[in-house]
Amino acid sequence: MWQEKNNSLYKKFKFKDFKEAFEFMGQVAELAEKYHHHPTWTNTYNKVEIWLNTHEAGDKVTDKDHQLAKEIDEVAQA
Repeated sequence: MWQEKNNSLYKKFKFKDFKEAFEFMGQVAELAEKYHHHPTWTNTYNKVEIWLNTHEAGDKVTDKDHQLAKEIDEVAQA
């Protein structure tokens, strides 16, 4: 479940291993490019943390962030 904190949507994902986490990041990168909406994220071994907000809206959470979050969840569940 995405949490709204510090003017961002945040979620931590956990995968089987680094390869699976990295493949997920590649798929999310494709979505980010498609929408021209790039997350702040970190990866440590099998964990990926993502923060979403809209810079041109003053670093606030917008519908654009909620839409990308929904699609990121779809990638994670595939």
